[in-house]
Amino acid sequence: MNIYIKLKSVGKKRPVLENAPYDLPEDINSLRQLLETIVRQETEKYNNRGTENMLVPFLTEAEISDQSTVGKVGFGRLYSDKKADPEKAVETALQGFEDGLFRVVINETEITDINNTLVINENDVLTFIRLTFLAGRLW
Repeated sequence: MNIYIKLKSVGKKRPVLENAPYDLPEDINSLRQLLETIVRQETEKYNNRGTENMLVPFLTEAEISDQSTVGKVGFGRLYSDKKADPEKAVETALQGFEDGLFRVVINETEITDINNTLVINENDVLTFIRLTFLAGRLW
């Protein structure tokens, strides 16, 4: 199933990503399953990025232009061979949601219960809103 994902941060007018297409399996029934699936897919993508040295380390003008629209220009290489642990990443994401560090909105509806039944349709827009502390200390 094809959906669109948008990332936003409180205090910023523009989203980090503009409706990026994303492919999900059809059998997702709750926000917990949705978060687990997305985190596992993203962890796999991260772990599959290359660590090999580039023969000629430069970016073309088109690559710089494309990357600048996202807000970060880089070679897309990992300089460490350390892999992310998918289970730890899932645990961290679920804890972050439970602690209120980010919100999840599907189309115009905020999803507040991580275990309730969730209906996701083709071409829905899934928005992650990262919340930040305004002032003071964390503890």
